[in-house]
Amino acid sequence: MNNPDADGMLAEQLLRLTRRINRIQTRHLEPIGITPAQARLLRALSLYEQPPRMADLAKRLEVVPRAVTTLVDGLEASEWVRRVPDPTNRRVIRIELTDTGRDTLTSLRAARRSAAESVLAPLTAEQRDVLGGLLSALVDGGPHHRHPC
Repeated sequence: MNNPDADGMLAEQLLRLTRRINRIQTRHLEPIGITPAQARLLRALSLYEQPPRMADLAKRLEVVPRAVTTLVDGLEASEWVRRVPDPTNRRVIRIELTDTGRDTLTSLRAARRSAAESVLAPLTAEQRDVLGGLLSALVDGGPHHRHPC
């Protein structure tokens, strides 16, 4: 039988780690001038072959469409994305990466690697593999399902 106090401590440690990761990630993204939420949307956008609708992005990111609108507004102001009409239905607006947005993705990847290294530095390669499996089980419901963003 599981010890409820131990489970509570694990949950607290996970929350503390999440806050630490957010602080580190924010610090690494600041020089780029992008928030973690904007970075996540930009990464999600890069996974589409064709520019998606905002509703598609909201579904992928598991957020309400209004949240995507706000994020797209900020990304568009920085010229990382642009709204374009759907070629088959002019009432539908799609979101596409700009060349500047693609360049920013390269910087984001480097910042993400650097932030991850800061967090994972105390772990050996074997410990990182074990942690990855455990996190997959907790976050995705199993080792075979990984969320791309």
